[in-house]
Amino acid sequence: MVTANRLPLEVFFEREKRHPQRRYLVQPIGGGRVEELSWGEVGDQARRAAAWLRSLDLPAGSRIAIISKNCAHWIVIDLAIWMAGHVSVPLYPNLTAESARQVLEHSESAVVFVGKLDDWPAMAPGVPEGIPTVAMPLHPEGRFDRQWSDLQACAPLEGDTPTAAEQLATLIYTSGTTGVPKGVMHNFSSFAFAASRGVELFGTREDDRMLSYLPLCHVAERMFVEMGSLYGGTTVFFAESLDTFVEDMKRARPTLLFGVPRIWTKFQMGVYSKMPAQKLDRLLKLPILGRIVGRKVLAGLGLDAVRYALCGAAPVPEALLLWYRRLGLDVLEVYGMTENSGYSHVCRPGRQKTGWIGQNSPGVEVRISDEGEVQVRSGATMVGYYKEPEKTAEVLTADGFLRTGDKGEQDAEGNLRLTGRMKEIFKTSKGKYVAPAPIENRLAVHDRIEQVCVVGEGLSAPLGLCVLSEVGRREALNGTRGALESSLRAHLEQVNGALDKHERLVGLVLVQETWAVDNGFLTPTLKIKRNMVEGAYGSRFHEWVERREAVLWHE
Repeated sequence: MVTANRLPLEVFFEREKRHPQRRYLVQPIGGGRVEELSWGEVGDQARRAAAWLRSLDLPAGSRIAIISKNCAHWIVIDLAIWMAGHVSVPLYPNLTAESARQVLEHSESAVVFVGKLDDWPAMAPGVPEGIPTVAMPLHPEGRFDRQWSDLQACAPLEGDTPTAAEQLATLIYTSGTTGVPKGVMHNFSSFAFAASRGVELFGTREDDRMLSYLPLCHVAERMFVEMGSLYGGTTVFFAESLDTFVEDMKRARPTLLFGVPRIWTKFQMGVYSKMPAQKLDRLLKLPILGRIVGRKVLAGLGLDAVRYALCGAAPVPEALLLWYRRLGLDVLEVYGMTENSGYSHVCRPGRQKTGWIGQNSPGVEVRISDEGEVQVRSGATMVGYYKEPEKTAEVLTADGFLRTGDKGEQDAEGNLRLTGRMKEIFKTSKGKYVAPAPIENRLAVHDRIEQVCVVGEGLSAPLGLCVLSEVGRREALNGTRGALESSLRAHLEQVNGALDKHERLVGLVLVQETWAVDNGFLTPTLKIKRNMVEGAYGSRFHEWVERREAVLWHE
């Protein structure tokens, strides 16, 4: 088993030597075709790209940017940057030109690799003048200073490039739910600590398969997929597009799968669009047939081979976890942050406690501050924020604990429950404090509510803003609006019945828009930007509260 002091490149070089012919990365290239890269081929291509980077004579530890959706060469280039002795700076593939420029200038990136993207022309003006651009194999249309073939014409770097544990590996820019993104510095040691223990915890094997579809530039996918594949020796499949996602999933039949709540909800909504919820629920309750139906539903989603299913990045509605459990799939919640390599807490199979997010992972210390904040310490903690010592000092305590910004509590078994964000808690006009997250979780149980945001700063009572699911939106248009409203009113009454008086919602507002990354309502990791929601609808909050209607349509 891999131990923590073995660094990512060491692990890669060993696999490259031990089984060069074994399949590593599987990339769809359109028309149902795929390109497969073995460990040896990945090593050869990465070494040639590293040799080209070396030829530029950049200072050691220069920052090299990657702008691309997930693809096989994203990992190849990350390895190449490390082999060349530099630091990788991944950017979200859907940033605006302004946000891209912000990151590229702040990180002082010396080279930009450009790969699979949906709208490069909109993003390209964000690359500062004079920074060379390199087209990756699946690059968009446009002008680039170098092609991938130019790099592959270089002789590969010989030997195994040494890296030091304390050497900076990457800058991961946070998705910015609250203001300007910060560059989180991780060295090879923190990645090694998290990845080696994660692989051990889940018993990751060389015959395991993963599907990579959440942004690799985010810490969760970076650790689970890239680092997990290096340390576990697993095969990584990539998704081609949203349109082919189900086929990509079925091709991969992953044994390990990481998702965010919105993805797990999407799977559920896809099932409900083919079979009404009531009918499925009725079938699942049948003793023998229920198990057969559950397996068929999972096979239809490509999830029938999954050994471990994980969910993180945001709280998961309990009803959603129970739904998958009835299908025969245990979805385990994980908790972590960019600042601790996404390695903090995870539910253990068969030991889940409803409403709690599991126990601290091996090697992680946890404490609850006097203010109720969850603080963690481990070898996976960041070095700090790039060029921002003051902000680093704000989140790292003198004794090395990371302030998570989450309020929480622990039980006697060490399970953790989050009770809200320190900064998200708002005060009503009656002077009462309300934590929105637990209320949102209760509301999200309704199968017609896809997204929800509870607001209430300065209002006489909280208000729930909801985006309906696709099925819910159809019902609103096809004459069954009345039944939908009465179901939501009953749900609100039930939720309010379980809340303290000052927490009870005056009503639900069904907004017109769906909240997405493209229109600025979601971060690239699919978290709701509360400031955007408040900015878009805030002028009507008081009016809606005054109307005191249980269900309101935002017209």
